[in-house]
Amino acid sequence: MTGFLRGSATAMITPFCEDGINFASFEKMLEYQIENGTDALVVLGTTGEPATMSETEKESLIRFAVEKVAHRAKVIIGTGGNNTAKAVAASVRAEELGADGVLAVTPYYNKCTQAGIVEYYRAICAAVKIPVIAYNVPGRTGVNILPETMAAIAEIPNIAGIKEASGNMAQVVETARLIRGKCDLYSGEDTLNLPILAVGGVAVISVVSNIAPKDVKALTDAVLARKLYAANKIADKLFPLVKACFLEVNPIPVKEGMQALGFEAGAPRSPLTRLEEAHCARLYAAMREYGFEVKA
Repeated sequence: MTGFLRGSATAMITPFCEDGINFASFEKMLEYQIENGTDALVVLGTTGEPATMSETEKESLIRFAVEKVAHRAKVIIGTGGNNTAKAVAASVRAEELGADGVLAVTPYYNKCTQAGIVEYYRAICAAVKIPVIAYNVPGRTGVNILPETMAAIAEIPNIAGIKEASGNMAQVVETARLIRGKCDLYSGEDTLNLPILAVGGVAVISVVSNIAPKDVKALTDAVLARKLYAANKIADKLFPLVKACFLEVNPIPVKEGMQALGFEAGAPRSPLTRLEEAHCARLYAAMREYGFEVKA
């Protein structure tokens, strides 16, 4: 299927506090995104640290996001995992709780075959009616959705597209060629948002848009409107901030960045740690250069 998502989506951080999730802060973050034109909010993606959350916390966060967003943007829930049955159950729960779609990362650690990847997505799609986005991020999972494999996955009726974060543009171009007209291509890597959109991507699922949602939306809109000169100007402005947001593993820097903007982002959960002091200085410098008032 095509047309489910177009524009900018933000991979939302989850603000934690001593009692669990800081829902008051999360609501402010949701409003910040909506006010700045973000088209979709991805909750419980990698950036949201779901691996460190209880099932009760996850359900509470989904309920809260769906209620507070109230159809002003799409709500997409991260549901993938290395246990197909558990990923299916998570996807069913997301649908039952009102999600507009799900984002299912490839099975990680198990290192299944390409045939196994296809069957994994078949199982998830068979269990729900809402759109399913495949997520390819081999640097984290150890599993790569090859272009020919994605072509097979694209034949599944409710596959909406693929979030591509392989970092391999040659592979992205081939994937785009093979799935064109069947499902959509989304950028899942902020450093490659512009080129992935330029080869046929229709949306970005961005980390840096936690901090700079307005400009990520503007970049996406400019490319989709075929205004590449304007898009390049926005991308040039964004790039130093993007680099600063990946000085350490995601979401460590972006959580620190949101804290510096004045949001109560909280610390990442163990085994992740707070951003190192030297990296904080570089992140704050990039934010100030961008034009943000840094409260740190």
